[in-house]
Amino acid sequence: MSDAKIEQYKIRQEPYYEAVANEVELYEAAYNARMPVMLKGPTGCGKSRFVEYMAWKLGRPLITVACNEDMTASDLVGRFLLDKEGTVWQDGPLTTAARIGAICYLDEVVEARQDTTVVIHPLTDHRRTLPLDKKGEVIEAHENFQLVISYNPGYQSLMKDLKQSTKQRFGAMDFDYPEADIEASIVARETGVDKAIAEKLVQIAHRARNLKGHGLDEGISTRLLVYAGQLINKGVDPLAACSMTLVRPLTDDPDMRDTLDAAVSTYFG
Repeated sequence: MSDAKIEQYKIRQEPYYEAVANEVELYEAAYNARMPVMLKGPTGCGKSRFVEYMAWKLGRPLITVACNEDMTASDLVGRFLLDKEGTVWQDGPLTTAARIGAICYLDEVVEARQDTTVVIHPLTDHRRTLPLDKKGEVIEAHENFQLVISYNPGYQSLMKDLKQSTKQRFGAMDFDYPEADIEASIVARETGVDKAIAEKLVQIAHRARNLKGHGLDEGISTRLLVYAGQLINKGVDPLAACSMTLVRPLTDDPDMRDTLDAAVSTYFG
């Protein structure tokens, strides 16, 4: 594959990421060992941003796959396609990453069927190979290749979880929402609102997160706080901005909406 094609997967500008512990150092050590890494944490807490930041920091191309229940093994590995010259093979994102030495990030991997995710197994042990059964080829992964997966363990049913045979092929890193002061700094930095408004948004989020399991499946994510801050920074009334980004996406239950609206009014009423 040409250098031009490899360059298209490079992160050209530094993504903003605020470290909360030693996750940067741990990941660097894992990458140096080419250890497969599993990121576990709630939605919108910064897992994807962290992978982008580390790919930029390490100077490696990044290929991201948003997993879904309709994804097949061929979607990851590749397939034969018809064109004007006949039948040609087209690599999938996992195969491309293995060939060029990219970091391959499978986002929300449990959304994929288990018969699909099993294709990653040979890449995550001493073999570091990827069999292309339909093509009759076995790819030896580039020395710089690394596989990273993520999922939200608190949101998965027993029917949607990783097999132990898959989990135990990865080193794991736990992610969560940052401490309040760090999260407020992130919101202020990402949106341009002042620190006081960012702190109020974070306080609303903490109230909502306490309701997880008591009427809410998920609390307010850092991502949603950034959305709220962006609207406020554009001149939208804070009550309307929070209703649109912090309340309506989370629940359709009228009573729970009233509870969240009341929490918003406490800080912006």
